[in-house]
Amino acid sequence: MSRSSSEKKEIIVLGAGVIGLTTAIKIQEAKGSEYNVTIIAETFPTDPRTIKYTSFWAGAQYVATRTEDINLRRMERETFDVVWAMSEPGSGVAEGCLLRCTDYSYLPAEEQYADGKDHPCAFMPDFRQLQPDELVSGASQGFACTAITFDIPRYLPYLLARFTSGGGTIVRGAVGHIQQVLEGGAGIFANPNSSRKHSPPDAVILCVGLGARFLGGIEDKDVFPIRGQTVLLRAPWVHIMPTLRDLKDGFNPPYVIPRKGGDVIVGGTYHLNDWYPLPRPEITERILAKGLKLCPDLAPPEDRAEREPTVDDLRPLILDVGVGFRPYRNGGVRVGVEWMDSSPLKNQAKKVPVVFNYGHGGNGYQASWGSAQIALEYLEGAFINPK
Repeated sequence: MSRSSSEKKEIIVLGAGVIGLTTAIKIQEAKGSEYNVTIIAETFPTDPRTIKYTSFWAGAQYVATRTEDINLRRMERETFDVVWAMSEPGSGVAEGCLLRCTDYSYLPAEEQYADGKDHPCAFMPDFRQLQPDELVSGASQGFACTAITFDIPRYLPYLLARFTSGGGTIVRGAVGHIQQVLEGGAGIFANPNSSRKHSPPDAVILCVGLGARFLGGIEDKDVFPIRGQTVLLRAPWVHIMPTLRDLKDGFNPPYVIPRKGGDVIVGGTYHLNDWYPLPRPEITERILAKGLKLCPDLAPPEDRAEREPTVDDLRPLILDVGVGFRPYRNGGVRVGVEWMDSSPLKNQAKKVPVVFNYGHGGNGYQASWGSAQIALEYLEGAFINPK
């Protein structure tokens, strides 16, 4: 039997990006959940777009990563199972946010796999190695599988609505130091002028992305941005997702990511510790040129029927040019728990478990559900073995 609302533990999730929203849902929907969950964030998915809110600027897709990070491998594998079920035709609202499409991954000679069975996507549906005549220029090897893409303007509001309709609470607040939340909970942001004494929460989950670098009491200097620039096109005729590995001059592998609603993301860049928040016009031109070379189908069918398409054919399709900061972390994703004092006044302090769940870099969407599960496990473990 589940507890009444007043008996449940108060859990605060800091951050409303894809990691924060997914983690909040995972905790809230845990079997026999004993938690009241509140998200505190400065920005939410339905707000005007801002460089501070990285999740909006993502591609985003599920394709398993080539990584030695054991935690990330688990996160991605578990996330696939969830989003594949969510994308099943007829599965419900989430289906309208997710698109199943064929991913084509092209590799240069120096990144070839000796055995396709070692490829991180080998478990995915319809996985196969491409034949030599299927490769694009610059590729020595390639693989295909059925992958999943996220329609960001639909998916993030879906997550938020799923959380709030399930009884979750959202509070807008700019947290400067973690001690503010440890001592005062969500109340100091929800009711800042109240004379009522605010109470510490039972736990705090940090899903703050790049904010971990600046949040007082955390200030993780291993976190830094990897700048990504993309172009959003209206091209509903595109239903494939090609990528060509090419990291020369800091240029991300050119990629094309179709979305359920008919828009297509073309990218991109991979500039480490680059904080410039606006699109660079010369990069936009490179993205369009490389994207069209990789995927001529980006051009309208009527243009391709008459002649070889050019970048000029793509310009009328441009909806937006975006920049986002991937929240990368040296040492990999930080997951774990640490007990912190709720107040600097030792006679008034209690120990509060703080669960870390940040530093996903460009893998946030494809690691989100698995990462949320790990955060839940740390949370439950903290309550089983309190300090």
